Amino acid sequence: MNTVSLMKNKVRVVLEKKELTKVVARVGVVLDISGSMRKLYREGTVQKVVERILAVASLFDDDGALDVWVYDNEFSRLPSVTEKDFVDYVNQKILNDDSIHKFGRNDEPQVMKDVLQKYLKEEPIDSPVFLVFLNDGGCKSGIKKYIVSSSDKPIFWQFIGIGNSNFDVLKKLDTMEGRVVDNANFFHFDDIETVSDEQLYDQLLDEFPNWLKEAKEKHILR
Repeated sequence: MNTVSLMKNKVRVVLEKKELTKVVARVGVVLDISGSMRKLYREGTVQKVVERILAVASLFDDDGALDVWVYDNEFSRLPSVTEKDFVDYVNQKILNDDSIHKFGRNDEPQVMKDVLQKYLKEEPIDSPVFLVFLNDGGCKSGIKKYIVSSSDKPIFWQFIGIGNSNFDVLKKLDTMEGRVVDNANFFHFDDIETVSDEQLYDQLLDEFPNWLKEAKEKHILR
């Protein structure tokens, strides 16, 4: 049994607790690949994050695929990853691909624009989108435009901060005004490697159920 299969059992426990077992959703992950993330890529931490999020996608998504982006001051939309091809995904599809810009500065708004382009224009579907956004600090305030503009769309933004940098922009998500519904959440771990799967999934899926309920009430979701 592979690592993703083992983690899926832990996801199922959380899905049952939060009454999410019947939810069908697209799942995507946006990975910070700015210079300060270099060590976490080299040491395999980002690969482990991809595997942990893939376990959620495998249960939520009807085709079990996890959509993937990376960004620094540029961005790349990568091939989706599944249980069939997740082994060494980060090395093969990111680190060893010279066409992918990496280890520069961070610029979140441009990749957020592409996320919306994919899910709202290129591949619009009735299912909700659960978008996990990994960031190690210094997030640009321009993200507000895209969070507010997508607040009447079927996309929930779940930001995860890692490390001990500045997360002031993300800490203000819960009080961001001008939205139809609260469509974003943020939590932070100093060291995501030391966080248990159970703790990660519990926090990862903490506000998603509330958003689903409110989005249905506002007819954003059917």
